[in-house]
Amino acid sequence: MLSVAIEKKLQTPRTPSFQLEITEVFPPGFTVLFGPSGAGKSTVLDCIAGLLKPDQGRIALGEQVFFDHTTVVNLPAQRRGVGYVFQSLALFPHLSVEENIAYGMGGIAPEQRAIRIERITAGFHIGGLKSRKPPELSGGEKQRVALARSVITEPRVLLLDEPLTGLESGLRQAIQKDLREWNEEKRIPIIYVTHHQDEVNAIGERVVMMANGRVQKSGTPQEVLASPPTVALAQAIGFENLLAARVLEERDSDGVIRVLLEGDENCQLEVPLSSAKPGDTIHVAIRAGDILIASQLPNGLSARNVFRGTIEAMEEQGTLVRVKINAGAPFIAHVTPSAARSLQLTVGSVVWLVIKTHSCHTVTPR
Repeated sequence: MLSVAIEKKLQTPRTPSFQLEITEVFPPGFTVLFGPSGAGKSTVLDCIAGLLKPDQGRIALGEQVFFDHTTVVNLPAQRRGVGYVFQSLALFPHLSVEENIAYGMGGIAPEQRAIRIERITAGFHIGGLKSRKPPELSGGEKQRVALARSVITEPRVLLLDEPLTGLESGLRQAIQKDLREWNEEKRIPIIYVTHHQDEVNAIGERVVMMANGRVQKSGTPQEVLASPPTVALAQAIGFENLLAARVLEERDSDGVIRVLLEGDENCQLEVPLSSAKPGDTIHVAIRAGDILIASQLPNGLSARNVFRGTIEAMEEQGTLVRVKINAGAPFIAHVTPSAARSLQLTVGSVVWLVIKTHSCHTVTPR
């Protein structure tokens, strides 16, 4: 177990006054750090690796203390046993793939070093590239080399800072598979920073959601991604509808609150009961896939939110059609191409939107 309880104040041109405060335990396996840019994710990794010194707190792997401000312990980075893959990859352009991977293995006998290199290059499918140099490699090959270099020293903690940025989906999935297979054997704490929700679902055993230097929520991907607490996190997760609203009333007996959406006095939603009180300004987050479209006024539904609207735009996006509807407030819904055809949806069509109460998530501005 890797335990982290630290505070760190940073000043940069982009964040003149940024305060990181995190207390979290990272068990063996994949933990994804997820959140918008500037949330503090990379700063957490730098503190764990020993590249940044926290202002106060404690970082420990099991019984070994990496940092403790009360006992004045700050273990040098090279003694922490941490593997780190940076966003930039940081490969040496003048060294071959084999030399890049072997870098940092100076204390290991040549025979053992050769065995490890053979095993790790085979595991990451780069055995045929050992004599090449980074400028001769594709983006995916460079990513695999950087990952191989980070794990060949058999680290006790692995830090991955957006390691697959810029790669197409199929290649990301292939490299994720290699990482999962490697992790099944080693079972060490792996902290994986990403902005991609598909990576969270594909690789995360746990998710720690961050914003403004603090942990907002942690748990399984399903628990964390289902209901984000803030607008910034809802945007990062990919909620297509983020609607400003004012709370009109709360009905405790029904387990709901009624809100008025900004833009139209007749556009009112029932959303699940929350801490918001009448008069509060909130946002309501709704996934586009949770909005149903009907070509006629539906009857006999359990869903409490039904709106009449007009289609303003339609756009095919792969296996989905993105439909923009004005229903007093702007909504985005997703339907399949076959559904769009059977409903004869076109720009200008009058439709009805159907939204279940529990598909609506109350989020705060910050």
